[in-house]
Amino acid sequence: MRNSRGGFTLIELMVSISILAIMMVFLYKSYASLNRTNKIYKKEVTLIKDEEMKKKVIYLDFSLALHKSIKIINQDKREDIVFFQSSNSLHKRYNPYIAYIMKDKKLYRLESLTKFKEYPLSNDMEFTIDYFGKVNSFRIYKSTKIIDKKPVETYLVHINFKNKDDILLKIKVLNQY
Repeated sequence: MRNSRGGFTLIELMVSISILAIMMVFLYKSYASLNRTNKIYKKEVTLIKDEEMKKKVIYLDFSLALHKSIKIINQDKREDIVFFQSSNSLHKRYNPYIAYIMKDKKLYRLESLTKFKEYPLSNDMEFTIDYFGKVNSFRIYKSTKIIDKKPVETYLVHINFKNKDDILLKIKVLNQY
């Protein structure tokens, strides 16, 4: 309905504003829902990325370990300590010495330029610590097979995290000869 001057009536304007307001409410709800979903996805992607990075570090540490350098120290049925030298470094060191240590149900990766010889570690050692998370158990199992008349070392790494999925990796040492 138009008045004689060619404009809209007050009723027509009120109806159109009401329809626009209802559309804006639905658009806002959709936008808010999208933001919540994006936050959830971002958190999940971050957790997956963190877990994959840990797997990658462990895999590279063990697969690039130097020949016969891996020493496993069994503490109890849930805890192993492992010392070795690897060509993988997170802190830009050349063939660093690596240690995986579980202390107070937390797993740590240590990287140093000097060799780890015993546990507990001496106070004068310098190393960089990377925290891997809270764990129930950390175990390393060694297997040696003869292939083409040469021994081939394989390690099974099992990390049982408290509130995350387990990591179970079978790793063949590449630098064996």
